[in-house]
Amino acid sequence: MKTTLIGAMLITALVLTLPALAQTPPATPPPAAATAEEVPAKEKSTAVLETDIDKASYAVGIQLGEFLKRIGLIPNQELFMKAIDDVTAGREPAINQQEAEAVVRSFMTKAQKERSDKNLAAGEEFLKANAAKEGVKVLPSGLQYKVITEGDGPSPTANDKVKVHYTGTLTDGTKFDSSVDRGEPVEFGVTQVIKGWTEALQLMKKGAKWQLFIPASLGYGPRDQQKIPANSVLIFEVELLDIIAGNPNTVQLDSAPAAGGQK
Repeated sequence: MKTTLIGAMLITALVLTLPALAQTPPATPPPAAATAEEVPAKEKSTAVLETDIDKASYAVGIQLGEFLKRIGLIPNQELFMKAIDDVTAGREPAINQQEAEAVVRSFMTKAQKERSDKNLAAGEEFLKANAAKEGVKVLPSGLQYKVITEGDGPSPTANDKVKVHYTGTLTDGTKFDSSVDRGEPVEFGVTQVIKGWTEALQLMKKGAKWQLFIPASLGYGPRDQQKIPANSVLIFEVELLDIIAGNPNTVQLDSAPAAGGQK
């Protein structure tokens, strides 16, 4: 049991340490709407969790597994467990801490670049096909939109704040944020959001509802954003509920969209 506890503590340390190595430049959160695809039922784990140590060990394993999956590293199980055994047994590791951090950092940088490039290419293909669909309009910036409801009020300016309802998804239908689901619209300055939103909002009229298709260059570019992978095309269904004239700098940033709007 002592070995199990130490192993759990070691994995916990890894969970807490490795994300720090994966830090990306800080960014504010973002606010499309595709219907999420049904996720097929997963095979149930056969793990038996009887004690608190069992549960804690398994829980930490889940966290580490999710992290490794996110960075694209499926470890060599034999060497992974050997490293844990070496540390818990007090042996000198095959590589020291400094070397280990350098190896992980290098791997993560390479893996992120590969994911970013792959997402960029996939996004370009998506936008090319989407541009040919009925009702989709393409602006010189590359922003695409489809009018769901025209609206009949004024359009906001760069100096205004707006109140909106929105839903944001990725091109595969994965929903990453929604004020609609939370049941509460958000307010923020027109220029306090990603470029795709800033451009679209100033073209919309009060009462309008648009579907936006935002290329990575007008979104978050090559930066992972929580549930949003680097270089992702962002899809938003945005309803412009109201325009609040005034200085957008008075807006509390934490009231802006949490997954697709803020720049």
